[in-house]
Amino acid sequence: MRRLLFILTLILATAFTLSAASPRWETAEAVPAQVAESIRAQAQSPTVQVAHAVHDGYIYITASSAVQVKVFTILGQLISQDTLPAGTHRLRISARGIYLLKLGSATLRVTI
Repeated sequence: MRRLLFILTLILATAFTLSAASPRWETAEAVPAQVAESIRAQAQSPTVQVAHAVHDGYIYITASSAVQVKVFTILGQLISQDTLPAGTHRLRISARGIYLLKLGSATLRVTI
C-alpha cells in the first residue's frame, strides 16, 4: 500500500512540475535539414495540410493554414494548446518520452 501511495505521489509531482513549466510555440526561422526533408516528404501528399517532424527535443509543425494544436503526455495530461497560424513553428519538449499530438482532427504519436 505504501509503495502504491509513493508511486501515485511521484506521478502527481511529475504532472505538477510539467504543468508549471508550460512550453510555448515559437516561429522557426531556421529549420534543420533533416526536418525540412521530413516535412517536404509529407507535403508531397495532396491530402496533407499539416506536416510534423521531431528533432533535438523540438516538435516542428508546418501548416498551410491556421491549425489547432494540442500536445498531451502519454498519460493524457495537456502540455500545450494553441492555434498556430500558417507557417513553420516549433515547441521545445524538455522531458523525453512519448507524446500525443493532436493537429486539427488528426491525432499522432511522437517520441522524443
